[in-house]
Amino acid sequence: MSPDLAIELGKQALTVAVLIAAPILLSALAAGLIIGMFQAATQINEQTMSFVPKLAVLVLTLFVAAPWMLQVLLDFTQKLFRGIPGFIG
Repeated sequence: MSPDLAIELGKQALTVAVLIAAPILLSALAAGLIIGMFQAATQINEQTMSFVPKLAVLVLTLFVAAPWMLQVLLDFTQKLFRGIPGFIG
């Protein structure tokens, strides 16, 4: 395996990792921002007030995005397995 091929595989793996993590992280960021603004406006500093809605948003995001995330991961894995003979030779 050449160094260029190893770098390309690493780049593809990192791209897949970012694609899989992005929906979860972005939804948590948006929920945290909205909840933080609500808490600042109402001066309610209850910890469960920020935790429970964020958890609900994350569960909803996983429910909606899980099929797409699984498909991205499966495509990458199948491409990787199909390329093994070319990596060796």
